[in-house]
This record gives sequence, structure tokens and C-alpha cells, in this order.
Amino acid sequence: MQAAESPRLSDRRFRAGDAALQLVAGAAALAACVVVGLIVWKVIAGSLPSIRAYGVHFVWRVAWNPVLGHEVYGAGSFLFGTAVTSLVALLLAAPLAIGVALFLTELAPRFLRGPVTALVETLAAIPSVVIGLWGILVLGPVLRDHVEPALHSALGFIPLFGPASSSGSSVFTAIVVLTIMILPIVSSISRELFLGVPRELREGALALGTTRWEMVRGVVLPYARSGIAAAMILGLGRAIGEAIAVSQVIGSVVGIHWSLFSGGDTLGSKIAESYQGGTTKLQVASLIYLGLILLVFSLLMNVAAQWIVRRGARRQGVGTNRGALG
Repeated sequence: MQAAESPRLSDRRFRAGDAALQLVAGAAALAACVVVGLIVWKVIAGSLPSIRAYGVHFVWRVAWNPVLGHEVYGAGSFLFGTAVTSLVALLLAAPLAIGVALFLTELAPRFLRGPVTALVETLAAIPSVVIGLWGILVLGPVLRDHVEPALHSALGFIPLFGPASSSGSSVFTAIVVLTIMILPIVSSISRELFLGVPRELREGALALGTTRWEMVRGVVLPYARSGIAAAMILGLGRAIGEAIAVSQVIGSVVGIHWSLFSGGDTLGSKIAESYQGGTTKLQVASLIYLGLILLVFSLLMNVAAQWIVRRGARRQGVGTNRGALG
């Protein structure tokens, strides 16, 4: 006998609740798209004076002179600061976050998993301004007095590790702050990915005589690889967009400096520092132009994360189908 066919959508009876749910959900999705479109339109409209004045050259020009009559603006130094702080913070946070996630899913005793998970997730809930204040009062002096001099004495022959900062506000301090801020994001997503690895794959690997580390390296990490990459991209987007905490600890210096212990600035921190004090139309438009660049970066990060997740899901589906056929 043939299995009974499921009723077609056209054969289903009309239900007011289903229609209302579809209407509300569709309206919510449409509203989200409209809000994003309005934000993009408003940012582009606000930055038009600067776009007309500087064009694309604004992106790589290293200058920010708001003196009336000699106004020159460019995003080059802020793009450099954003790239350095975000990428180095991701390089530091990613292995730490994956290690925390592996500890919570594979190694931690049951009585520790709940409290440690709660603490990690609580770290993500701390307001950025509080982390920035902690960076000024606690982290900055510690790095200035102990960490930066030690790194300079050991690795001073590398331009990245120049003389220690005198104030505690530096690119290096901003990197450490960003590392702390993106660590709970990457670790929470990675933990959920590791928990989603099928139990039979873990037990099968252990039954074949592998050690726990070999099981993690050969089964858990490959299975969650695409999700981890997407989590890292989301963490990078979080670091790129952070403004308040970075503006409190980075030193607000215009220019490209190779030493991590010198001051700097990022796209987000410059907007947070200067927008309220903008005195001319061109300066305000240039700050909004910085926001447009930041918005483009954020959208690209989210699109890249979704593409990686979908690509990984398709690969896992193909691998599962091949295994079933085999």
C-alpha cells in the first residue's frame, strides 16, 4: 500500500490563527528590512557632503584636521586602527574561546559546567562602558607598568613592541579590552556547536581506541568547523563595531603607528568621541562617512557568517548522504 499523501496547502481549511500568525510574522520581517533600508539611506544622505568633497579617496587618506579654513578629513588612520585592534583581538580571543568551549563540553566536571557557563555568559552582558572604565582604572595601569615593559624588553627589536605607553591608553590596551568583549560570544556559540555533535560519532571514535584529544581533533572540531568560523566572523564584527570601550582606552591619536603601545583610534571610537562636538557641516558629514564605512563592514561580516554556515551545512548534508549510500 502506498503511504497516504500529506494534504496540500490548498486543501487545508482556513484558520484565523494561522492567517494572523503569517501576517504578523511577515510584517515583522518586512519591518526589519525597512528599518535596515532606512538606516542605510539616512547614513548615505548624511555623508553626501563628504562624499562629494573627497570621494573614494576619503577611505585611504590619513588626515583629520577640523581647523576651520584648513579642513581635511580621511578615514585611513581609523581604518588601520580598526583592522589592527579587531584582527589581533580575534587572534587572541579565538583559541581562548574554543578552549573554554571544549573545557565546558568535554573536560569540566558536571558541578562546574553550570557556574562556569553562567560566568562566561554574564561577561557578555556587562555594559561596554563598564568594561571601558575597568580598562582605564585597572587594566591600563597593569599593562603600562608590567606587561608592556616586559614585552618591550623581550621583543623590542620588533616594531610592534615599541616603548611602553606613558598613560596606559594604547592600541594594546584596546586589543585586550576587545579580546575580553568578544571571547564570550565566540565561546558560547562554539559550546553550542560542540554540544550539537552527534553522540554516536563521539562514542564511535572512542570505541575505535582513540584518545579524548584525538576524538576532539578528528570528530568534534571538523564537525563544527564551519560554525566556529561563523562565530569568529561574528566576534570580529563585534570588535569592529565597538565604540565606547575602545574610545576610553585607545588614546585618540590620529596617524598610523606600528607600535601596539602607542595611541590610536578606530572608526567607532572616533565617531563616539567627536560627533557631539562637530562644529562644521563637513566635519559632521565626514563622521557620518566613517559610520557608512563601518556599516558596510558590519553588513559584510554578517553576510559572510551566514554564507559560511550554509556552505558548511550543505557539505555536512552531502557527507551524510554519501555515508548512507555507502
